[in-house]
Amino acid sequence: MRTVIFRFTAPYLTALMVLFSIFVLLRGHNDPGGGFIGGLIAASAFAIYGIACGVVAVRRALWFHPMAISGAGLFFAVVAGLFSLFAGTGFMTGLWIFPVFFGNEVALSTPLLFDIGVYLVVVGGITSIALALEERDTD
Repeated sequence: MRTVIFRFTAPYLTALMVLFSIFVLLRGHNDPGGGFIGGLIAASAFAIYGIACGVVAVRRALWFHPMAISGAGLFFAVVAGLFSLFAGTGFMTGLWIFPVFFGNEVALSTPLLFDIGVYLVVVGGITSIALALEERDTD
């Protein structure tokens, strides 16, 4: 299904879906959302882009191999748990810091780092599967 309209709108739809997935990721623990759902939305965006423009275009847009993205996400998730061990609390205990950026206090936490890790694992894993299926389908 590579119609002209679909090929034209897919990059815009992909950008909008990735932006929405980041919104869902960041609203995480306080409201419905988080790393897993945000990652699924982003992976769906890359799958749509792959269907419309081809696998090569998606690989160019990602910059990194999808499994490298998954590996980085797994690293972030483990590091989020290790921070609590170094702080003397139990593994995966939530920790918060409140730095000030441009006069505004921002709450940064290990649960957010864990959610970012889950997001990257899901994006990398699902995108890798989708691209492998798309490559196999075009041969």
